[in-house]
Amino acid sequence: MPVGVYALDTRIQLARRAKHSLDLQYYLIQNDATGRLLLRNVRDAALRGVRVRLLVDDLYTSGGDPLFIGISAFPNVEVRLFNPFCCGRESLLNKYTASLADFGRLNHRMHNKLFIADGAMVVAGGRNIADEYFMRSMTDNFVDMDAFIVGAVVPQLAAIYDTYWNSAQVYPVQSIIHTDFNREQLQRSFNSLVDEGEQMMSLTLPPVDILGYGPISEDLDAGRVGLIWGKATAFADSPAKVTATSDEMARSMSVSMNIMDMVMAARTEVVISSPYFIPGPRGVAAFGELRKRDVKVTILTNSLASNDEPLVHTGYARYRSELLKSGVDLYELSPTRILRNKRLMFPGMSVGRLHAKTAVFDRSKVFIGSMNLDPRSASKNTELGIIVEAPALAKEVIRVIHISKLQSAYRLRFGPDGQKLEWLTMDDEGDVVLFEEPDVTPFMRFQNMLLAPFVPEQQL
Repeated sequence: MPVGVYALDTRIQLARRAKHSLDLQYYLIQNDATGRLLLRNVRDAALRGVRVRLLVDDLYTSGGDPLFIGISAFPNVEVRLFNPFCCGRESLLNKYTASLADFGRLNHRMHNKLFIADGAMVVAGGRNIADEYFMRSMTDNFVDMDAFIVGAVVPQLAAIYDTYWNSAQVYPVQSIIHTDFNREQLQRSFNSLVDEGEQMMSLTLPPVDILGYGPISEDLDAGRVGLIWGKATAFADSPAKVTATSDEMARSMSVSMNIMDMVMAARTEVVISSPYFIPGPRGVAAFGELRKRDVKVTILTNSLASNDEPLVHTGYARYRSELLKSGVDLYELSPTRILRNKRLMFPGMSVGRLHAKTAVFDRSKVFIGSMNLDPRSASKNTELGIIVEAPALAKEVIRVIHISKLQSAYRLRFGPDGQKLEWLTMDDEGDVVLFEEPDVTPFMRFQNMLLAPFVPEQQL
């Protein structure tokens, strides 16, 4: 599901049709139109008698406390927070300021994204729950990817969910968010949040998405869902990863190792989409070894202009030249070019950013999940991923990546001197070559150049 509105509609359709249970696990659920729309449908499911479990990382809950404590006041709903902050809940700054002595623990977060309906149907991938992940923001929007999943892998994902739900790092929301409201008052407050305003507007769906799929509701109504079948395996970090006492210990528990093992096992081709890409010396060496074996390597990541975490770009930029010298094909998403890409359905003049975390190996195996190829995913955050052996699915994911690569990105290369970087793109009149970081102001270039030597790579 590369198109945001389809991915959101799928979650809503599953919530509306659930009969027994809904299990949601997210790094971020924003108190915006999208967050309120989804939780309104989750509440309605609970009122029908569906058991609801909602597990949210506590980093970005500031501003969302009324949603989480409110929905927990309804029957059949239980809300838990992962690795919570003790206090200062008014803002992220206040949270950390009030908990400086506990920074080591709080610097580790649950980055997983998982939606399970009736223990039978799953949505998993890279999207958090907020306007910008579903092309509904007028300022910033992410190119992202989810998958709709049924079959034997679902019990694996359900077991992962239960492991997190029952872990020592999880606390009931009532023990963290304190309120003077009684249950009825909390319910009324929640209802006023989610039953009024722009989230009440119905989603407008195009007839088909990039890959030619129609809305999931049509398939569910017909009782026959068009799926690609393959052998899938789910894996996730242990929630105890957040208690690791060293980066080495955390890396030994990380799903990043699974992905790098698959990268190194590739025989012909590796295609990667990673919004935050910091390979480090080990990664550069690994990709270099692949090129020595004539394995083609293509990587799509954010440019400085499209990166919502500009400091992360400094970590990536350190390795661009080495990667190019080894023969890796590098592409960086352009926030201006992506607006011209009608297939991705960007609204207005919003800034386009890459957020999809996918990889394809030898055109036969696909990774989709929450993990970036950066130190934070490896040693700071918990992650979840799925590997699928299905050439037909690999073909579709490559097609989506290529659409962004060819129509919405710059290709990096060396200039005539073999040292200076150039950014190559095409317009209606042919090739265009740029000689500086594109789409950014001189101040942004100077700021990143100034900060780059002082950014600790392991924190990115």
